Amino acid sequence: PAMLSEQVEIAAQPYGGVGNLKALGCMINKVGAPVDKYGNARIDLFDPIEKIEDTTDAMSRCAIFKKKNFRLLGCFPWERRLMALRVKDIQKHLGARVISEGKMNENRVMHLAFAAATVENMVKVLKPDTMVVTSGDRSDAIVAACLAYLNGTNLAALVLSGGHLPGENTQKLCEEAKKKGLPILSVQTDSLRTAISLENLNIEVPEDDEERQELVKEFVARNIDKKWIEELGATHPQRYLSPPAFRYKLIEKAQKARRKIVLPEGEDPRILRAAATCARRKIAKIVLLGNREKVERLAEEHQVPLGEWVEIIDPCTVREKYVAPLVELRKHKGVTEKDAYEYLSDEVMLGTMMLATGDVDGLVAGATHTTAHTILPALKVIKTKPDTKLVSSVFFMCLPSQVLVYGDCAVNQNPTAQELADIAIQSADSAERFGIPARVAMISYSTGKSGTGADVEKVKEATRLAKEKRPDLIIDGPLQYDAAFTPDVAKKKAPDSPVAGKATVYVFPDLNTANTTYKAVQRSANVLSIGPMLQGLKKPVNDLSRGATVADIVFTIAITAIQAEE
Repeated sequence: PAMLSEQVEIAAQPYGGVGNLKALGCMINKVGAPVDKYGNARIDLFDPIEKIEDTTDAMSRCAIFKKKNFRLLGCFPWERRLMALRVKDIQKHLGARVISEGKMNENRVMHLAFAAATVENMVKVLKPDTMVVTSGDRSDAIVAACLAYLNGTNLAALVLSGGHLPGENTQKLCEEAKKKGLPILSVQTDSLRTAISLENLNIEVPEDDEERQELVKEFVARNIDKKWIEELGATHPQRYLSPPAFRYKLIEKAQKARRKIVLPEGEDPRILRAAATCARRKIAKIVLLGNREKVERLAEEHQVPLGEWVEIIDPCTVREKYVAPLVELRKHKGVTEKDAYEYLSDEVMLGTMMLATGDVDGLVAGATHTTAHTILPALKVIKTKPDTKLVSSVFFMCLPSQVLVYGDCAVNQNPTAQELADIAIQSADSAERFGIPARVAMISYSTGKSGTGADVEKVKEATRLAKEKRPDLIIDGPLQYDAAFTPDVAKKKAPDSPVAGKATVYVFPDLNTANTTYKAVQRSANVLSIGPMLQGLKKPVNDLSRGATVADIVFTIAITAIQAEE
């Protein structure tokens, strides 16, 4: 404890010391890590995994953490699984030749074992998640490893050293293990030099290893003192939600909702990757619409493991089921069976009917379709909520320090004052639903009474109507963007405004202004924007930008799952 207190004191010195009120506390990393002779933390894949004792309570009792304003914010134990590289990462490091790819992209290496002993003694090291290294001419060891794999020991991979390859008969004996997914690699170096190379592995998380990135994020989130964070949040009069906290809460809420979301554009590689991510992290159960053979081929080509939470439905096999329900829903428009068949040839309409009949809980589309193509079927068969007259949209803009809500950036071109008031109310409710305290700014080119004109008057009237309909909302307008966003500008332009300088919800007067602003902020500031999320429909349907990334799609699916829970 005394040594820890001293280390924390030294670390806090550049920030004014632990007595500085701005020094809130500290987080301690690598607790219980194995160390080398110099005291540096190291990973040794040859060592057995030992249970790390939880010392959080003992550390929190250190004298340094008894100071009023300085707390232990987080304690992160050494966790080897967070450093487990994929077989493909080690294959790149070694420059190994791939004999059999197997599950090279999925398997992770927790242990390394060198099979230099007899088969009898070698059995002891054949454990799950182990990468076995043996000379390529050791047929007995190679066959033993393959048999162990076939008998249920999920070896991570088999590496053949020395540039040797087994004979034809041995290769035949290994064939079944290859088919079952055992990765087999070959290196030119002998076992000793291979071992030395493996000692120098770079254990940083690769950019494309999304699974491990999420594991690390979730591990850190679990080990932060949440009670302290809540207490700290309660001391601030103005609340903001940071982008990392927003994204974490988004995924957490979606995981609890456990909803089924249909993706009509199932033959798009981005959709496949997003579906696989959602399935792996249990964000939502996914239904992909598309030709089964083509979807499975694309998944294989792009090395995307879909998993059991992903269901592939060929539209041809289910279209008949939704003809009668569609005719019933649209009979007032004179829709016939023939018309229904034609409408249902469109996957977005088919997915919308799956939603209308309750076979799925939400729909996400737009990766290859226009916004109108995504929304119109929903307006025809899902329709708006009973107390709602229009459908609008919002984007969640993840700025560096907080998340803002922009509406309406995708649907209503030139809303009336009444429609603008409704958009403001819908956007405020959406913000609160997703944990963002709603302080609504009605945006215009003038602030307060500084300007005149039809556009300004529309915003003034919309603000009045919104306040009248929902007096509980914190809303003000018209406000210029800088007055709504920047405290110093707010003090000069709108000193008495309850919103100016601290707005979290920005309602724009028309689609031209809204869409231009959202794209300018997104691209110029390089921020993640999640959306558009549609508001006002009876059941959740959400549109994607045709330039959507895999991350955009994953978060849109999460939002849809949360909406479906209501």
